[in-house]
Parts: sequence; C-alpha cells; structure tokens
Amino acid sequence: MTKKDIAQEFLKLAAKGHCHEAFRLYVGKNFKHHNAYFKGDAETLMLAMEESTRTNPNKVFKIHHILEDGNFVAVHSHLKQTPAELGFAVVHILKIKSDKIVELWDLGQPIPKETINENGMF
Repeated sequence: MTKKDIAQEFLKLAAKGHCHEAFRLYVGKNFKHHNAYFKGDAETLMLAMEESTRTNPNKVFKIHHILEDGNFVAVHSHLKQTPAELGFAVVHILKIKSDKIVELWDLGQPIPKETINENGMF
C-alpha cells in the first residue's frame, strides 16, 4: 500500500464507524494528534470518532484530493454529519512512517449556504 492508500483507507473506515479496525490496521504505537478538542492520544481520538458515528450514523465522507510528499499525506474532503446538511470542507494531514500513521492534524471549515466565491470549496 502507498501512503496515500493508508491515509484513504484509515479515513474511510473511521468515517463509516469502523474506528477500532482503522486504528488497529493503520495507527502506530506512538501516535499523536493535534485536534484541540481532545487529548492527544490514539485511544481518546478513536473513542471520539466512535461517539461521532453513534450520534451521526448516516455520515457522508467524500475525498476530493489527496497529495503525498515524503512521509506526509494531505487529504481534502467533504464531511457531512447527515446527508441533508452542507457539512464541512476538511483537510487531514497524516504523517506516516513504516506504513503506520504516527501523527494527525485535522482542519475544518463550515460550508456556508451562500458563498461569494463562484469556484466553490471543492
């Protein structure tokens, strides 16, 4: 698997609610993340992802762009907690070493109902 494949499969599994499998298959021992709303360890993030799936079982996650540079992969995606909402434009940056994700950053921007920019967010 390429680093892009690892990032993509991890995010898709997590979005579908298969968080334990995603973390078991793709996350390294000394994993850390930078989401400001949770402690920086793998277990805390995995449990938060599981809770999100329980709360939003019809989540929609679509990857639009994926870039690889050395040990880093950036994934630009559209995340909707429910199919009817506008959702968020999200960028995940994953650091991958020895085929395991060792570090993760995630940044999101809500999609507005009306936008001045004619190009859209994707």
